[in-house]
Amino acid sequence: MNSRSHGASVVWIKICATTNLDDALASLDAGANALGFILTASPRQITPETAAEIIAALPPSVEKIGVVVNETPEALAKLANDIGLSGLQLHGDEPPNQLPEYRRALGLRKIIKTLQARELVADPSKLDAYLAARDSIDGILLDSGSPTARGGTAIPFDWNAVLPIIERIKQTVPVIIAGGLNSTNVADAIRLFDPCGVDVVSGVELSPGKKDPAKLRAFITAARFTASTGPHTPVSS
Repeated sequence: MNSRSHGASVVWIKICATTNLDDALASLDAGANALGFILTASPRQITPETAAEIIAALPPSVEKIGVVVNETPEALAKLANDIGLSGLQLHGDEPPNQLPEYRRALGLRKIIKTLQARELVADPSKLDAYLAARDSIDGILLDSGSPTARGGTAIPFDWNAVLPIIERIKQTVPVIIAGGLNSTNVADAIRLFDPCGVDVVSGVELSPGKKDPAKLRAFITAARFTASTGPHTPVSS
């Protein structure tokens, strides 16, 4: 993940829920840095075998991130080796005290820990232990989620409420913004949060699991050249 200084114009862009090679290549053609493969229960889930076939056809330069939920470190190390993942996104309830085990098992592969923004607003102290485990992760991804879905809700979280939390995260580890992003709001998110990266699913889809090339281009164009404006300005509700 590229580090960013405040006001920089380069942001890491991950297109998640890649289900086929055509969509993967369209994402790369539009300028994505990373592709996500959902390997857990989801309308956008694919099998490890399908992910391996797609990954084998991709250039080495693109990051291949497996999205997983509550798997053991040993299982993830084997999965990553078997299908060629360069990183894992821990999207479940993986406890902070277990993150060192994931680091030992996964070595130099990127580890991104997803946290639900709504849960951190309800209990900001939940963040403390994850920040204390900063040496075991490469970034924290903030997603919206819901009581029935861990991601892919197409609904942004309350940006103003989460802004102080994101500022805390950024002091320790890189932060990635997800949750309801699309080509019309990603620039505002980047200006407000000045994140290391952004992550999108539904905002670039024709239907669950199928990408829209025009939406991909519009999203990445909007994100790629948007710089933080400096002082944070709350978003009008």
